[in-house]
Amino acid sequence: MNTTRPDPGPVRDVYALLTGDEDARVCKDIPDESCREQPRNFFLHVISLTATSTGDWLSSPKLVLAWLLTHIGAPAFMLALLVPIRESLSLLPQLFIASAIRRAAVRKWFWVAGSMVQGLAVAAMALVITSLQGAVAGWSVLGLLAVFSIARGVCSVASKDVLGKTIAKTRRGTVSGYAASAGGAIVLAVGIAGLLPGAGEHDLGFYVLLLTAAGALWILGAAVYSLLIEYRGATDGGGNAITEAIHQLSLIRDDAELRNFIIVRTLLISTALVSPFYVNLMSTASGDTLAGLGALMIAAGTASFVSAPLWGRMADRSSRRVMVYAAALAACTGIVTFGVASLTGLSIGLWWYPLAYFLLCIAHAGVRLGRKTHLVDIATADNRASYVAVSNTVIGIMLLLGGVLTGAIAGFGSASAIIVLAIVSALAAWSASRLTEAQ
Repeated sequence: MNTTRPDPGPVRDVYALLTGDEDARVCKDIPDESCREQPRNFFLHVISLTATSTGDWLSSPKLVLAWLLTHIGAPAFMLALLVPIRESLSLLPQLFIASAIRRAAVRKWFWVAGSMVQGLAVAAMALVITSLQGAVAGWSVLGLLAVFSIARGVCSVASKDVLGKTIAKTRRGTVSGYAASAGGAIVLAVGIAGLLPGAGEHDLGFYVLLLTAAGALWILGAAVYSLLIEYRGATDGGGNAITEAIHQLSLIRDDAELRNFIIVRTLLISTALVSPFYVNLMSTASGDTLAGLGALMIAAGTASFVSAPLWGRMADRSSRRVMVYAAALAACTGIVTFGVASLTGLSIGLWWYPLAYFLLCIAHAGVRLGRKTHLVDIATADNRASYVAVSNTVIGIMLLLGGVLTGAIAGFGSASAIIVLAIVSALAAWSASRLTEAQ
């Protein structure tokens, strides 16, 4: 264990207060020079990730973009393309991007550039919505979403590698937890604003404002992230992209720990795929009003604000248990929701669906924090970028397949899709319980 202490001062004192006294001044798994800068880097990570996390919420394809495409008269099939484009195009290219990032000894600039592109793409969506209508507007939004997603993939690989270089193993989950919590609090306030008297009278302007603010937050996050003190790291593994991609895929065959993690993460996709079906049930129960959408935004923001710090601290102790508990919560919520949708009337669903969405968001926050922390901690400085790229690329393919299968099941109704995905979540909890501890 590295016993170098961060430089003394008020930043270190606040850092120790937020992270707890135990081991607060001892670094694990990072070099001495990075340890001395850890308190400063901790806050820069939290601020930049808070900005981008809030931007994610304000431009959510599952809520905001889906509503906006409906409002501008885009064809209905475009709604089904939002989540696959957002998730798959941010994951699939990563296997090839990782080798390029690997050639750089300092990798924070990849994140900075990616965040800038995301901000500009989202701001351009706001411009499209105010000037175009129908299919042209819809295709324009989807095209910008594709650009956004590829840039997001660059940030994903770079961020985990930079986090692993600048923050000690027992503090990484806390960084993500505080950022997600702060972002959730902001979104909660926005959801409440959307329910205020008069907000619905200018609904398009309100949501265009959300996209513009989201774009500005990504650019702010890029500016803050550029201030991180990241020391030069290893540059091995930066060969030809296609050759390197094929070589990295062999990790699935040769590394049992990574292979088992990918199996668990594949099953955990269920917590992401199920979300639109909860939204659909709430839309039906509320008569497709903005009040129903606002209620879901409040539920999502509250869930992130309340649960993220707890999940983050728990992930620093056992990321495996976080995945188990989160998947089990998603499974139980889905089973109850299926019963409500199948056996009761709209009046009960009107109060249960926001609560169910709240519980689902808590579960999904745990899944995200648990699997991110677990992946970073089972990897080393030399193979972390490759682990992230292989895992994310495989999951990108599984998302496409899962979306197709879930779409077919949804032909029997949203409740049917929810119960099937609840069973998959239960399998994810069981599989995660069999993983080895990473902390």
